[in-house]
Amino acid sequence: MENRVALIGIIVSNRSAAEKMNAILHEYGDYIIGRMGVPYKKRGISVISVALDAPADVVSALSGKLGALKDVSTKTVYTKTSDEEE
Repeated sequence: MENRVALIGIIVSNRSAAEKMNAILHEYGDYIIGRMGVPYKKRGISVISVALDAPADVVSALSGKLGALKDVSTKTVYTKTSDEEE
């Protein structure tokens, strides 16, 4: 399966979810290009972006595992496939 570059946007509304979230991200570390987290203290949340280079099913599995965590929301954006660019 072809790798695609993807970005997972993550909102963490309770810091207690951070340990489980980081454990899941660690499992997929070979696919992660980079990540950036910004605590938004005014609202008591964290906004995190994770850039990946992985097969679509791996990206989907990671996003699904993260989104299944209590107090964690995710949204994923993919690059276009070579078929879509033509």
